[in-house]
Amino acid sequence: MKNIKILFICSKNKWRSPTAEKVFHQFNGYDVRSAGTEATARVKVTNGHIGWADVIFVMEKKHLRRLKDRFGPLLHNKKIWNLDIPDDYGYMDEELVEILKARVGEYIIVPE
Repeated sequence: MKNIKILFICSKNKWRSPTAEKVFHQFNGYDVRSAGTEATARVKVTNGHIGWADVIFVMEKKHLRRLKDRFGPLLHNKKIWNLDIPDDYGYMDEELVEILKARVGEYIIVPE
């Protein structure tokens, strides 16, 4: 069975999505990447990211809007979920990690 490819998206790819990438990278069965929607993002989301992903998690509604504006047709047949996590946390913040596990766990299996 092939791994599920998960893409996490936030604005600048500095705190939330890299934290999610690190947390979920450790679990078997998933290939994980992260990117940002802003021009100043550490890793900017590209057509390649969208094409690669089986599942896309955005941190806020604005990220989904930006993806639709920029990559509209590429998003057809993609599972995209909004985690509704505000930009209030630093990288690997314990509370952020717990929120990520709980919210992502509503959509995919998250090992204990």
